[in-house]
Amino acid sequence: MSFAGLVPETPNFVTHLECGMTGEKLPAGQLHNLSPQGFPILVRYDLAGVKKALTREKLASRAPNWWRYRELLPVRKTENVVSLGEVMTPLLNLPRLAKKHGATGDIIVKDEGRLPTGSFKARGLALAVCMAKELGVTKMAMPTNGNAGAALAAYASRAGIESVVFCPDDTPQVNMNEIVLQGARLYKVNGLINDCGKLVGAGKETAGWFDTSTLKEPYRIEGKKTMGLELAEQLGWELPDAIFYPTGGGTGLIGMWKAFEELEAIGFIGSKRPKMIAVQATGCAPIVRAWEGNERHAKLWENAHTVAAGIRVPAAIGDFLILDAVRNSNGFALAVEDAAITAALDEVAKEEGFLMCPEGAATYAAWKQALSDGRVKKSDRVVLWNCAAGLKYPMADGGTPLDRHGPIDYAKL
Repeated sequence: MSFAGLVPETPNFVTHLECGMTGEKLPAGQLHNLSPQGFPILVRYDLAGVKKALTREKLASRAPNWWRYRELLPVRKTENVVSLGEVMTPLLNLPRLAKKHGATGDIIVKDEGRLPTGSFKARGLALAVCMAKELGVTKMAMPTNGNAGAALAAYASRAGIESVVFCPDDTPQVNMNEIVLQGARLYKVNGLINDCGKLVGAGKETAGWFDTSTLKEPYRIEGKKTMGLELAEQLGWELPDAIFYPTGGGTGLIGMWKAFEELEAIGFIGSKRPKMIAVQATGCAPIVRAWEGNERHAKLWENAHTVAAGIRVPAAIGDFLILDAVRNSNGFALAVEDAAITAALDEVAKEEGFLMCPEGAATYAAWKQALSDGRVKKSDRVVLWNCAAGLKYPMADGGTPLDRHGPIDYAKL
């Protein structure tokens, strides 16, 4: 496959990896899951070197995909880039809804449904698969609520890597179908995603797969980091006042916060940061509970349930990193009712002609809630994260039957 013009050839600037909790340095170029202390691992770069090598002007001349940020990505050899035609996802304003609610600041949706496999999971899993290929992995496994499994299946097949996916047995059928069609072996488990994750971990030694679970390897964060890099560039290197992010495992929120730190270090942005707002559902809100209780870690949420399957994550291994980003940005965590999510999805679709996924709709519901209680201002420029194409989710039957053979009262149509 030729990547001419799509993936820039650059030096690699990775210096080392480190434990996200203790800061212990770990060697790059080796396979890692969690750190020796059992925490997620972060990738570190020679940012002074990146600053010398990359300018805004050079970046602007590159193809509009996330490989334009190659200096801030971990893949060493271009031959190990695994691509399915990634794009920079668009920013869509919601002017009718802004006017309806009296907002003078922009309400912007970052629409991740335009990516391969129809969700933002493509970002993290593409980088995880690239690095697995680079480090010699031949078999990968992970738990999923749907979209992540689809992304792993697609990118692993593209790379010639075997993939095994475990999902709750009530995962949306469309997700299960695409996982299988894209080449993974899929197992439907009578439990939640954390139960699926236990199966992945328990079978690692015997089955010989690499555990690609959320934050149990270092590179999904680096893929999700491109959301922050991309957003900053699209907004002219001026970050918004607030980001509403649907939070399950929280990889994207952590990754964006890391992106902003790196962009400031290379001189692309200043010190301004958006409020990072973790959005969950009231039926599964461990991060909200921990934030409200001023706790460092989030306890397991029992009997998790919500219509937004992607944020039904009872326990997040990167909980402390999510909470750090929220607190350090003067942000907050809030939960919304399922009824509010459903109503938000309907409102955005009817008012703006844009079909959000349930998790994305949760961010709009959260914005309205935060606006009403004064935690965001009407003048704030906010970004809502729509993490997947709405067409991937179950929808109510629509339309009214019409008998073309009988009399039709057109005045009533």
